[in-house]
Amino acid sequence: MNETLIEIENLHFAYGERKIFNGINLKIPRGKVVAILGVGGSGKSTLLRLIGGQLRPAQGSVKVLGRKIHELDRDELFAMRRNMGLMFQAGGLFSDLSVYDNIAFPMRELTDLPEELVHDLVLMKLHAVGLRGTSALMPGELSGGMARRVALARAIALDPMLTMYDEPFAGLDPISLNVIALLIRRLNDALGVTSIVVTYDVTESLKVVDYIYLIHLGVVKAEGTAEELIASDDPVVAQFIHAQPNGPIPFHMESPPYREDLGIA
Repeated sequence: MNETLIEIENLHFAYGERKIFNGINLKIPRGKVVAILGVGGSGKSTLLRLIGGQLRPAQGSVKVLGRKIHELDRDELFAMRRNMGLMFQAGGLFSDLSVYDNIAFPMRELTDLPEELVHDLVLMKLHAVGLRGTSALMPGELSGGMARRVALARAIALDPMLTMYDEPFAGLDPISLNVIALLIRRLNDALGVTSIVVTYDVTESLKVVDYIYLIHLGVVKAEGTAEELIASDDPVVAQFIHAQPNGPIPFHMESPPYREDLGIA
């Protein structure tokens, strides 16, 4: 069996004139938790959309299980997606469905499981994220952090071979954040699946991942284990990993001179 689940080669992608990836290369091995790190706007979430087939590369390839995801027809793509779970960056819960029905939705849509079993599985997933008591609530009645935990429960509803977490730690209180980080790790190991964690949260991701890719300026700037990146003397890596305010990563996005924008000669 091929030990590589996802292989991305020479990937180029842009939104109009704005270049996002400029020949990125990376591999995601089976059974591991892999973090994709980078500053805001570096293309982390875009990478997940390319893996899921929502976007198509301008050049290069994205292979899942050895197949180029962007060359699959509609039925093949939908079949592949049934083996993927995604926790959306903004949660993505259906606002007019209860918490219970949000978790049950993929089970009802994609399987023929009896409702009695769906009931037990929904409660199991909610219990895993500590929110079994919210099953009757509507998304609008949840705090931001609780909504993200429900979104995580929905992402793992069908125990997919690949689970992608888009900023899973954003908006969580310190206790929930630590619990969710450990939960991602435990679920991955218990189910023998593969997890991709897209985040800018260095502290928590370094605790639970097996391997890290740091994306900067459209390419993989660094990769390795947590220990290797922490020990790196590369200025970009050191600034990001250690949250240093000064360094080669600018705070301001590239733009015309401020005086020019204000119309001052």
